[in-house]
Amino acid sequence: RASVCRRAEMRRLALFAPRRGYAARPAVPGPGTPAPPGGFKHPPMPESLAGTQCVVAVASGKGGVGKSTTAVNLACAAASVLGLRVGLLDADVTGPSIPTLMNLKHSGPPMLTPDQQMIPLQNHGVKCMSMGFLIPIGGAAVWRGPMVMGAIGKMIRGTAWGELDVLFIDMPPGSGDAHISVSQQVPLSGAVVVSTPNDLALADVTRGVDAYAKVNAPIIGFVENMAYFEVPNSNTGDDTGSDSTENSSKSANTDTGAGTGTDTTPDTVGKNTSCQSPPPTRHYIFGNGGVSRIAKETGVELLGEVPLDPNVVRTSDAGTPVVTSAPNSAAAIAYVNMARRILEKARKIEA
Repeated sequence: RASVCRRAEMRRLALFAPRRGYAARPAVPGPGTPAPPGGFKHPPMPESLAGTQCVVAVASGKGGVGKSTTAVNLACAAASVLGLRVGLLDADVTGPSIPTLMNLKHSGPPMLTPDQQMIPLQNHGVKCMSMGFLIPIGGAAVWRGPMVMGAIGKMIRGTAWGELDVLFIDMPPGSGDAHISVSQQVPLSGAVVVSTPNDLALADVTRGVDAYAKVNAPIIGFVENMAYFEVPNSNTGDDTGSDSTENSSKSANTDTGAGTGTDTTPDTVGKNTSCQSPPPTRHYIFGNGGVSRIAKETGVELLGEVPLDPNVVRTSDAGTPVVTSAPNSAAAIAYVNMARRILEKARKIEA
Protein backbone atom coordinates (compact mmCIF):
# COMPACT_ATOMS: atom_id res chain seq x y z
CA ARG A 1 0.00 0.00 0.00
CA ALA A 2 2.87 2.39 0.80
CA SER A 3 4.43 1.86 -2.61
CA VAL A 4 1.11 2.52 -4.34
CA CYS A 5 0.72 5.81 -2.43
CA ARG A 6 4.29 6.78 -3.27
CA ARG A 7 3.73 6.17 -7.00
CA ALA A 8 0.52 8.20 -6.91
CA GLU A 9 2.34 11.08 -5.20
CA MET A 10 5.09 10.99 -7.81
CA ARG A 11 2.52 11.16 -10.63
CA ARG A 12 0.85 14.13 -8.95
CA LEU A 13 4.15 15.99 -8.62
CA ALA A 14 5.02 15.21 -12.23
CA LEU A 15 1.80 16.91 -13.35
CA PHE A 16 2.26 19.85 -10.95
CA ALA A 17 5.92 20.67 -11.64
CA PRO A 18 5.63 21.87 -15.26
CA ARG A 19 2.88 24.29 -14.31
CA ARG A 20 5.10 25.87 -11.65
CA GLY A 21 8.25 25.87 -13.76
CA TYR A 22 10.00 23.19 -11.70
CA ALA A 23 10.44 20.73 -14.52
CA ALA A 24 14.00 19.75 -15.33
CA ARG A 25 15.58 21.86 -18.07
CA PRO A 26 17.73 20.40 -20.83
CA ALA A 27 21.39 20.05 -19.96
CA VAL A 28 23.57 22.93 -21.13
CA PRO A 29 27.33 23.09 -21.43
CA GLY A 30 29.24 24.91 -18.70
CA PRO A 31 28.47 25.45 -15.03
CA GLY A 32 25.71 27.50 -13.46
CA THR A 33 22.67 29.17 -14.92
CA PRO A 34 22.74 29.44 -18.72
CA ALA A 35 22.69 32.85 -20.37
CA PRO A 36 19.40 33.96 -21.94
CA PRO A 37 18.82 33.05 -25.59
CA GLY A 38 20.83 35.37 -27.78
CA GLY A 39 23.05 36.43 -24.88
CA PHE A 40 22.54 38.92 -22.07
CA LYS A 41 21.55 42.40 -23.23
CA HIS A 42 22.76 45.38 -21.22
CA PRO A 43 19.95 47.64 -19.98
CA PRO A 44 19.98 51.35 -20.84
CA MET A 45 21.46 53.72 -18.29
CA PRO A 46 18.66 54.74 -15.88
CA GLU A 47 17.66 58.38 -15.84
CA SER A 48 19.10 58.86 -12.34
CA LEU A 49 22.54 57.89 -13.69
CA ALA A 50 22.30 59.67 -17.02
CA GLY A 51 25.36 61.75 -16.16
CA THR A 52 27.51 58.74 -15.18
CA GLN A 53 30.45 57.77 -17.39
CA CYS A 54 31.43 54.36 -15.95
CA VAL A 55 29.87 51.81 -13.59
CA VAL A 56 32.25 49.36 -11.90
CA ALA A 57 31.14 46.49 -9.66
CA VAL A 58 33.48 45.43 -6.86
CA ALA A 59 32.75 41.77 -6.14
CA SER A 60 34.06 38.68 -4.41
CA GLY A 61 33.20 35.03 -4.54
CA LYS A 62 33.45 34.69 -0.77
CA GLY A 63 32.81 37.00 2.15
CA GLY A 64 35.48 38.24 4.54
CA VAL A 65 38.16 38.97 1.93
CA GLY A 66 38.04 42.77 2.27
CA LYS A 67 35.77 43.56 -0.66
CA SER A 68 33.96 46.49 0.97
CA THR A 69 37.23 47.96 2.27
CA THR A 70 38.61 47.69 -1.25
CA ALA A 71 35.54 49.35 -2.78
CA VAL A 72 35.72 52.25 -0.31
CA ASN A 73 39.43 52.86 -0.81
CA LEU A 74 39.14 52.64 -4.60
CA ALA A 75 36.35 55.22 -4.48
CA CYS A 76 38.30 57.51 -2.16
CA ALA A 77 41.42 57.16 -4.31
CA ALA A 78 39.47 58.13 -7.42
CA ALA A 79 37.95 61.14 -5.65
CA SER A 80 40.78 62.51 -3.49
CA VAL A 81 43.84 61.59 -5.57
CA LEU A 82 42.57 61.39 -9.15
CA GLY A 83 40.16 64.29 -8.67
CA LEU A 84 37.11 62.54 -10.15
CA ARG A 85 33.41 62.81 -9.36
CA VAL A 86 32.69 59.51 -7.62
CA GLY A 87 29.63 57.66 -6.35
CA LEU A 88 29.51 54.55 -4.16
CA LEU A 89 26.45 52.30 -4.02
CA ASP A 90 26.18 49.68 -1.29
CA ALA A 91 24.35 46.78 -2.96
CA ASP A 92 24.83 44.51 0.07
CA VAL A 93 21.31 45.15 1.34
CA THR A 94 21.36 42.64 4.21
CA GLY A 95 24.91 43.44 5.37
CA PRO A 96 25.68 47.09 4.57
CA SER A 97 29.22 48.19 5.44
CA ILE A 98 29.51 51.56 3.72
CA PRO A 99 27.97 53.62 6.57
CA THR A 100 30.71 52.44 8.95
CA LEU A 101 33.59 52.53 6.47
CA MET A 102 32.67 56.06 5.32
CA ASN A 103 31.85 57.36 8.83
CA LEU A 104 28.22 58.00 7.93
CA LYS A 105 26.39 55.57 10.21
CA HIS A 106 25.15 58.38 12.50
CA SER A 107 24.18 60.73 9.68
CA GLY A 108 20.53 59.67 9.62
CA PRO A 109 18.38 59.00 6.54
CA PRO A 110 19.07 60.94 3.34
CA MET A 111 17.11 64.07 2.59
CA LEU A 112 14.76 64.27 -0.39
CA THR A 113 14.65 66.56 -3.39
CA PRO A 114 11.37 68.27 -4.34
CA ASP A 115 10.66 65.40 -6.74
CA GLN A 116 11.22 62.85 -3.93
CA GLN A 117 14.67 61.68 -5.02
CA MET A 118 17.06 60.71 -2.22
CA ILE A 119 20.14 62.93 -1.89
CA PRO A 120 23.21 60.73 -1.38
CA LEU A 121 25.22 61.27 1.77
CA GLN A 122 28.75 62.45 1.16
CA ASN A 123 32.13 62.05 2.87
CA HIS A 124 35.75 62.01 1.68
CA GLY A 125 34.51 63.50 -1.60
CA VAL A 126 32.36 60.44 -2.42
CA LYS A 127 28.57 60.35 -2.82
CA CYS A 128 27.21 57.32 -0.97
CA MET A 129 23.93 55.43 -0.85
CA SER A 130 23.29 52.39 1.35
CA MET A 131 20.41 50.54 2.92
CA GLY A 132 22.26 51.17 6.18
CA PHE A 133 21.08 54.79 5.95
CA LEU A 134 17.45 53.67 5.84
CA ILE A 135 17.26 51.07 8.64
CA PRO A 136 18.12 51.54 12.35
CA ILE A 137 21.69 50.88 13.44
CA GLY A 138 21.93 47.19 14.26
CA GLY A 139 18.62 46.45 12.58
CA ALA A 140 18.39 43.45 10.27
CA ALA A 141 16.83 43.40 6.80
CA VAL A 142 15.36 39.88 6.81
CA TRP A 143 14.08 40.00 3.26
CA ARG A 144 13.41 37.59 0.45
CA GLY A 145 14.90 38.02 -3.00
CA PRO A 146 12.16 40.26 -4.53
CA MET A 147 12.45 42.75 -1.66
CA VAL A 148 16.25 42.83 -1.98
CA MET A 149 15.95 43.46 -5.71
CA GLY A 150 13.36 46.18 -5.09
CA ALA A 151 15.59 47.91 -2.55
CA ILE A 152 18.53 47.93 -4.97
CA GLY A 153 16.31 49.32 -7.70
CA LYS A 154 15.11 52.09 -5.37
CA MET A 155 18.67 53.09 -4.47
CA ILE A 156 19.68 53.15 -8.14
CA ARG A 157 16.66 54.90 -9.64
CA GLY A 158 15.46 56.85 -6.61
CA THR A 159 18.73 58.63 -5.86
CA ALA A 160 19.78 62.00 -7.25
CA TRP A 161 23.31 60.94 -8.23
CA GLY A 162 24.04 63.94 -10.43
CA GLU A 163 27.12 63.99 -12.68
CA LEU A 164 29.60 61.17 -11.95
CA ASP A 165 32.81 60.09 -13.62
CA VAL A 166 32.47 56.66 -12.03
CA LEU A 167 30.01 54.78 -9.82
CA PHE A 168 31.51 51.97 -7.76
CA ILE A 169 29.03 49.32 -6.61
CA ASP A 170 29.95 47.31 -3.52
CA MET A 171 28.35 43.95 -4.32
CA PRO A 172 27.46 41.29 -1.74
CA PRO A 173 29.65 38.17 -1.79
CA GLY A 174 28.74 35.28 -4.07
CA SER A 175 26.30 35.51 -6.97
CA GLY A 176 22.57 35.82 -6.44
CA ASP A 177 19.57 38.15 -6.48
CA ALA A 178 21.57 41.34 -5.92
CA HIS A 179 23.92 40.57 -8.80
CA ILE A 180 21.04 39.81 -11.14
CA SER A 181 19.21 42.98 -10.08
CA VAL A 182 22.23 45.24 -10.62
CA SER A 183 23.08 43.75 -14.01
CA GLN A 184 19.45 44.12 -15.14
CA GLN A 185 19.20 47.77 -14.08
CA VAL A 186 22.65 49.22 -14.77
CA PRO A 187 24.96 48.70 -17.78
CA LEU A 188 28.14 47.58 -16.04
CA SER A 189 31.42 48.77 -17.53
CA GLY A 190 33.08 45.83 -15.80
CA ALA A 191 33.78 44.12 -12.51
CA VAL A 192 36.73 43.95 -10.13
CA VAL A 193 37.02 40.67 -8.20
CA VAL A 194 38.68 40.73 -4.76
CA SER A 195 40.20 37.67 -3.11
CA THR A 196 42.76 36.61 -0.56
CA PRO A 197 45.47 34.19 -1.76
CA ASN A 198 44.30 31.16 0.24
CA ASP A 199 42.78 28.19 -1.56
CA LEU A 200 39.38 28.44 0.17
CA ALA A 201 38.80 31.94 -1.20
CA LEU A 202 40.34 31.16 -4.58
CA ALA A 203 37.85 28.34 -5.14
CA ASP A 204 35.12 30.96 -5.59
CA VAL A 205 37.08 33.38 -7.77
CA THR A 206 36.45 31.43 -10.97
CA ARG A 207 32.75 31.26 -10.06
CA GLY A 208 32.72 35.05 -9.85
CA VAL A 209 34.34 35.28 -13.28
CA ASP A 210 31.72 32.90 -14.69
CA ALA A 211 28.87 34.84 -13.07
CA TYR A 212 29.86 38.12 -14.72
CA ALA A 213 30.51 36.40 -18.02
CA LYS A 214 26.85 35.34 -17.99
CA VAL A 215 25.73 38.97 -17.72
CA ASN A 216 28.23 40.08 -20.37
CA ALA A 217 30.29 42.20 -17.97
CA PRO A 218 34.05 42.07 -18.55
CA ILE A 219 36.34 41.36 -15.61
CA ILE A 220 38.57 44.42 -15.33
CA GLY A 221 40.96 42.62 -13.02
CA PHE A 222 41.69 40.85 -9.75
CA VAL A 223 42.77 42.38 -6.45
CA GLU A 224 44.82 40.22 -4.09
CA ASN A 225 44.01 41.47 -0.60
CA MET A 226 46.02 40.60 2.53
CA ALA A 227 48.73 39.39 0.18
CA TYR A 228 51.59 39.55 2.68
CA PHE A 229 52.67 40.99 6.03
CA GLU A 230 55.95 42.90 6.21
CA VAL A 231 58.21 42.82 9.26
CA PRO A 232 61.05 45.35 9.40
CA ASN A 233 64.41 43.64 9.97
CA SER A 234 67.25 44.72 12.22
CA ASN A 235 70.90 44.13 11.44
CA THR A 236 71.15 41.47 14.13
CA GLY A 237 67.58 40.22 14.39
CA ASP A 238 66.34 36.88 13.17
CA ASP A 239 62.63 36.88 12.32
CA THR A 240 62.47 33.78 10.19
CA GLY A 241 60.35 31.86 12.64
CA SER A 242 56.69 32.01 13.53
CA ASP A 243 57.51 33.49 16.94
CA SER A 244 58.16 36.84 15.21
CA THR A 245 54.43 37.49 15.03
CA GLU A 246 54.30 39.50 18.26
CA ASN A 247 57.20 41.74 17.27
CA SER A 248 55.77 42.17 13.77
CA SER A 249 52.46 43.34 15.16
CA LYS A 250 54.22 45.94 17.30
CA SER A 251 56.30 47.22 14.42
CA ALA A 252 53.29 47.38 12.09
CA ASN A 253 51.40 49.50 14.62
CA THR A 254 54.13 52.09 15.16
CA ASP A 255 53.45 54.29 12.14
CA THR A 256 51.17 54.69 9.16
CA GLY A 257 54.20 54.00 7.01
CA ALA A 258 54.26 50.36 8.14
CA GLY A 259 54.47 48.00 5.22
CA THR A 260 56.02 50.57 2.89
CA GLY A 261 59.23 48.57 2.60
CA THR A 262 61.29 50.71 5.02
CA ASP A 263 62.13 50.14 8.67
CA THR A 264 60.29 52.93 10.50
CA THR A 265 60.49 51.45 14.01
CA PRO A 266 61.86 53.60 16.86
CA ASP A 267 64.84 51.20 17.20
CA THR A 268 66.48 52.82 14.16
CA VAL A 269 66.45 56.32 15.66
CA GLY A 270 69.86 57.53 16.80
CA LYS A 271 71.72 54.48 15.45
CA ASN A 272 74.54 54.49 12.97
CA THR A 273 72.87 54.60 9.57
CA SER A 274 76.08 54.10 7.61
CA CYS A 275 75.09 50.46 7.25
CA GLN A 276 71.82 50.27 5.41
CA SER A 277 69.12 48.23 7.11
CA PRO A 278 68.17 44.98 5.39
CA PRO A 279 64.86 44.92 3.54
CA PRO A 280 61.78 43.88 5.52
CA THR A 281 60.78 40.24 5.67
CA ARG A 282 57.51 39.31 4.00
CA HIS A 283 55.31 36.72 5.67
CA TYR A 284 52.70 35.15 3.37
CA ILE A 285 50.11 34.38 6.02
CA PHE A 286 47.34 33.32 3.62
CA GLY A 287 49.59 31.76 1.00
CA ASN A 288 51.77 33.16 -1.75
CA GLY A 289 50.76 34.00 -5.31
CA GLY A 290 47.35 32.33 -5.37
CA VAL A 291 45.50 35.16 -7.10
CA SER A 292 48.39 35.65 -9.52
CA ARG A 293 48.09 32.01 -10.52
CA ILE A 294 44.33 32.31 -11.13
CA ALA A 295 44.94 35.49 -13.13
CA LYS A 296 47.32 33.66 -15.47
CA GLU A 297 44.92 30.73 -15.84
CA THR A 298 41.94 32.94 -16.69
CA GLY A 299 43.78 35.60 -18.67
CA VAL A 300 42.57 38.33 -16.28
CA GLU A 301 44.89 41.12 -15.17
CA LEU A 302 46.15 41.17 -11.58
CA LEU A 303 45.57 44.82 -10.71
CA GLY A 304 47.63 44.79 -7.54
CA GLU A 305 48.46 43.31 -4.16
CA VAL A 306 47.38 44.95 -0.92
CA PRO A 307 49.47 44.06 2.16
CA LEU A 308 47.98 42.93 5.44
CA ASP A 309 48.28 46.12 7.48
CA PRO A 310 46.73 46.62 10.95
CA ASN A 311 46.39 50.31 10.10
CA VAL A 312 43.88 49.44 7.38
CA VAL A 313 41.71 47.77 10.02
CA ARG A 314 41.91 50.72 12.40
CA THR A 315 41.17 53.35 9.77
CA SER A 316 38.30 51.33 8.33
CA ASP A 317 36.65 50.93 11.73
CA ALA A 318 37.08 54.66 12.33
CA GLY A 319 35.53 55.57 8.99
CA THR A 320 38.73 57.20 7.74
CA PRO A 321 39.87 55.06 4.78
CA VAL A 322 43.61 54.48 4.63
CA VAL A 323 43.84 56.26 1.26
CA THR A 324 42.88 59.54 2.94
CA SER A 325 44.27 59.00 6.45
CA ALA A 326 47.64 57.41 5.54
CA PRO A 327 48.24 58.28 1.88
CA ASN A 328 51.94 57.32 2.01
CA SER A 329 51.36 53.78 3.28
CA ALA A 330 51.91 50.80 1.01
CA ALA A 331 48.21 49.90 1.11
CA ALA A 332 47.12 53.41 0.11
CA ILE A 333 49.62 53.55 -2.75
CA ALA A 334 48.37 50.17 -3.99
CA TYR A 335 44.75 51.36 -3.93
CA VAL A 336 45.60 54.55 -5.85
CA ASN A 337 47.51 52.64 -8.53
CA MET A 338 44.66 50.15 -8.89
CA ALA A 339 42.02 52.89 -9.09
CA ARG A 340 43.99 54.59 -11.85
CA ARG A 341 44.28 51.34 -13.81
CA ILE A 342 40.59 50.43 -13.28
CA LEU A 343 39.42 53.80 -14.60
CA GLU A 344 41.77 53.54 -17.56
CA LYS A 345 40.38 50.14 -18.55
CA ALA A 346 36.74 51.08 -17.85
CA ARG A 347 36.98 54.14 -20.09
CA LYS A 348 38.41 52.03 -22.90
CA ILE A 349 35.52 49.58 -22.52
CA GLU A 350 32.95 52.39 -22.66
CA ALA A 351 34.69 53.96 -25.66
